[in-house]
Amino acid sequence: MDSTPPSSSSSRFDLVSSALGRYLPHDRAAGPGPADSPADPAGHPPEHDRHAAGRPEQILGAVNLDRELRVTHRNLDAPVFAGLDAAIGRPFVDLLPQGDVPTVTRRLRQVLETGEAHVARVQRLRRTDGSELVVSMSILPAAAPREGLTVSVIAMARRLHLYAAETAIGTSLDIGETAQSLAESLLAWGDVAAIDLDFAVWTGERVTDRAQDRIRLRRAALVPDRAWPEGYVTLGEDLPSEASRLLARAIRRADAPRSIVLPDRAAIERVLGSPRLVRALVPGERSAGVACVPLVLEGDPPVVLGVAEVWRRADRPFADSELFDLQELVARTSHHVDLARQHQREHTQVLALQRRLLPRSGGGTVETASVYQPTTPDSAGVGGDWVNSFPLPDGRTALVVGDVVGHGLGAAATMGQLSMEARALLSAGLAPDEVLEHLDETVTLLDDTDSGLAAGYSALGSTCCIAVYDPVGHRLALSNAGHLPPILVSPDGRAGALPVHPHPGLGAEFALREPFGVHTFAAPPGSLLALYTDGLVEDPALPIDEGIGRLTEAVAAVHPWDALQQAARKVVSEVMPAHRRDDVTLLLARTIGHRKGDTATWRLPAREDAAARARALVSALLRQWDTRDATRDKVLLLVSELVTNAVRHAGGPITVRLIRAGHGLLCEVGDTGNGRPRLGRGRTLDDRGRGLHVVHRLTTRWGVRWTESGKVVWAEVAR
Repeated sequence: MDSTPPSSSSSRFDLVSSALGRYLPHDRAAGPGPADSPADPAGHPPEHDRHAAGRPEQILGAVNLDRELRVTHRNLDAPVFAGLDAAIGRPFVDLLPQGDVPTVTRRLRQVLETGEAHVARVQRLRRTDGSELVVSMSILPAAAPREGLTVSVIAMARRLHLYAAETAIGTSLDIGETAQSLAESLLAWGDVAAIDLDFAVWTGERVTDRAQDRIRLRRAALVPDRAWPEGYVTLGEDLPSEASRLLARAIRRADAPRSIVLPDRAAIERVLGSPRLVRALVPGERSAGVACVPLVLEGDPPVVLGVAEVWRRADRPFADSELFDLQELVARTSHHVDLARQHQREHTQVLALQRRLLPRSGGGTVETASVYQPTTPDSAGVGGDWVNSFPLPDGRTALVVGDVVGHGLGAAATMGQLSMEARALLSAGLAPDEVLEHLDETVTLLDDTDSGLAAGYSALGSTCCIAVYDPVGHRLALSNAGHLPPILVSPDGRAGALPVHPHPGLGAEFALREPFGVHTFAAPPGSLLALYTDGLVEDPALPIDEGIGRLTEAVAAVHPWDALQQAARKVVSEVMPAHRRDDVTLLLARTIGHRKGDTATWRLPAREDAAARARALVSALLRQWDTRDATRDKVLLLVSELVTNAVRHAGGPITVRLIRAGHGLLCEVGDTGNGRPRLGRGRTLDDRGRGLHVVHRLTTRWGVRWTESGKVVWAEVAR
């Protein structure tokens, strides 16, 4: 037979579309019946008529649609398509389950607009009797001279369906999506499919071969999505305990998990023995049969993860070949369910860790709000971004943001270790640059490039930015290790990224290391500080500086009276890239500080009379504050001891600061010494070294922090 080879410009989709166009009826009546059967140009009878005897049934169908997505021609004469009501003029989406209409409509219109085919999507079509047919559906531009679309449907043969179903089920590590995909695939064998999982699988716990009376099943998937009778167990509900035990006993006969079939309603009622259980498990009033197939994790002994149930009308009993196919599909996909369970466990652990790292209250001197959004809603999106804010023992507030390369439990564990270490070191009084030096050493010890990246994350190259807010001096001390610069908005509306000297990330090679610097900035009450990770401003289509500029404008637009948490969400929604490649994290901190009348600072020379002068100054202030006599006596003794120690063990001027905060008084004495005061074991007859014992007994807590010029010993007394 002569044929014309296709031109090199023709695509394979053009050829397929042309073939389907010939398969559709041309210029014939649109009603159902033999008149719609296709004929080739030579006038030969249709292929499925010529070879009906001794050949497999035809599984290819085609439907032509106009630009309004209404049926104009169709060929669905094969017996397998019986019950699909594709009348001429009817919207094609009427053939779809309700939940699939938006997605398929979007794809249909996309092919109309772009002319690019969408091929081989596994799709369900509704029959008039309520059952569903699983097909492989392709959407192509109609072959000339037709306009609109050609939709080809291939009724999936059992082997093809098994392969396609297993492939679809393995695409997600979310336990709910995995169960839903399995249930949808099982609809090829019945009218209703349900997946009931052991509660331990649902929560991600380790599944053991427990006693039958302790089995607890939860419905993880149920298709189709429709209104169910009252009392019927639907998605997310636990099965009645008696039903769980019955199912467990049935599928564990002779200690070996196996499938069971109850052929009709009478058999089901006889087995369940309770009208309440029948209502809970049987999806309708008419007679139906059910096949229960266990999801078994191979092992010694095998562990049952749950049960797959396929329901269909009693007049369509399950054939042995169908049960074999059902068992094969469930057996092939049980390991996907267990993988999702393991991922769920990791996800739960990561989220628990991340919740522990969420910012707490910044105390009464700073208001904070944070937003964290993973790249994807499943556990794979939980990564190494972290923010934290916490009050330090000496009344200051620490604000920290960091980023560990990668995602998953390893990245989250590294994130947690760095966050907790930073908190401990800052609480111990170390300056931000000293904290980063310790974190740099920790990262080097934690990981090397090869082992870290092989595990899906790397501590090397982690970034971190630490800001410490002094509520008395209204200043920020900031150190940065490879992180993007914070944004500061002053009360008068001026906004910009803080000019911080760039530094390599944590764990850089020795040749690249530089001393971490401390940068100090004024932050008067009402200032707004934004700490963030690169996922918020990094857009492939824009320079990073433009992303930071957009964030600066959004933060500057926050009104001083706006609720900070709502403002943080609004900033993220306005700035976040449309196509995110990384997690998004934002921390907003609004400075409040102490009122001027609640603080006092004196600078004294390091002389023998310094303690007496300090007592006189502090005593006058405490009377002005109407402090109780007992508290005033404690504070005066405390100040006397701290100043005396400063004169005796350090040189230079001495700074005394008193802060009234909450339910306590905070006393600070600074000097130029760098020695660390230690609380030793004092003896009864010792005449020296008893000052810190006095401080320890008078205060609720005390400590030391280091400054550029020396140290500060602070102590808190309850009012």
